[in-house]
Amino acid sequence: MKMNPMRNDNRFKLGVFAANADGCLSITKVPERWMASWDDIVAAAQMADQAGLEFFLPLARWKGFGGETNARHISFETFTFAAALSGLTEQIALFATVHSLIVPPVYAAKALATVDHASHGRAGLNIVCGWNQPEFDMFGLQKPENVYDQGKEWLEILTRTLKGGAPFDYKGEHFDLKGVEGAPSTVQTPHPILLSAAFSPPGRDFAAKYCDCIFTTFNDHDEAEKSIADFNQRVEKAGRQAGFYAPVHVVCRPTQQEADAYYENFAVTHADNDAVDIHMAMKKKMSGSHDPKTYDLYRKRFAAGAGSFPYVGTPQAIVDQMIIMERLGFGGVAMSFVNPKLELPYFLENVLPLMEEAGLREK
Repeated sequence: MKMNPMRNDNRFKLGVFAANADGCLSITKVPERWMASWDDIVAAAQMADQAGLEFFLPLARWKGFGGETNARHISFETFTFAAALSGLTEQIALFATVHSLIVPPVYAAKALATVDHASHGRAGLNIVCGWNQPEFDMFGLQKPENVYDQGKEWLEILTRTLKGGAPFDYKGEHFDLKGVEGAPSTVQTPHPILLSAAFSPPGRDFAAKYCDCIFTTFNDHDEAEKSIADFNQRVEKAGRQAGFYAPVHVVCRPTQQEADAYYENFAVTHADNDAVDIHMAMKKKMSGSHDPKTYDLYRKRFAAGAGSFPYVGTPQAIVDQMIIMERLGFGGVAMSFVNPKLELPYFLENVLPLMEEAGLREK
């Protein structure tokens, strides 16, 4: 079995984020916007795989955000997404993203084991304890008062199921299950890479206690440094180790002027403003994923990349940002593009060699 690339020696790992959904993370009306056709997704995944990027991470979306584009209305379910890509790639880690409220843990354990076997040990699981009540309404579900209490029980059931062995009963506040069993177990032991995005204190505690990879948003480097310090304390208290990652949106061009012009074009001039307003309002009301001031200060970032940090500039400018983030304690980034198939070739050809020169990646 090959080692999951999330465990390799590269100091700064790279992944492609949200390619299973239209627009990736951008909410824009430009004609080249990502439409998440299957053939284009495969092309992007194979580029990333052949270039040695570490992971391919999808969103879990069930409902669009309205506006002219109804952004993220088109999306692929993530377990079948990862399983399908496992036969079309060779080395990249393939994550599934699940809402713990929507997907039963026993089902998730079986699906995750399937992906891990199909990919020969390259599966990962991104656990989302939930924020989007309109999506839960589609399933007749009500978000619990503390989603992370529910998530803890969900994850305990999933990991116990993956261990195999004798059937077990589970009775908690959110689950009452009888005779739970599961086989086969996963190829990776004790289980595949677990990931969770966290910003609120309860979310940070959940990620620090249970997950191998912690994703967090930030507005600037000073805020990122404080977040990493806070996470380190929580992880140390839990007696564990974890890697820290951030979502970013990328515009990489030969000159800074070209990058800035394209950023302004897709994220301001051609932003789907109605969808941006809906997305921001829902996030502000139902999610603890961002500092409240983010919604007022960084509207452009929400149109461009769901409030993530911008990597906008020349290949060297982007690597300079990576160097700063690595020094702050980040182990990598999950990157979104307006169109991964069109933009990845230039990024891979021009950024990766500079990362190798900087010592961020092995040659």
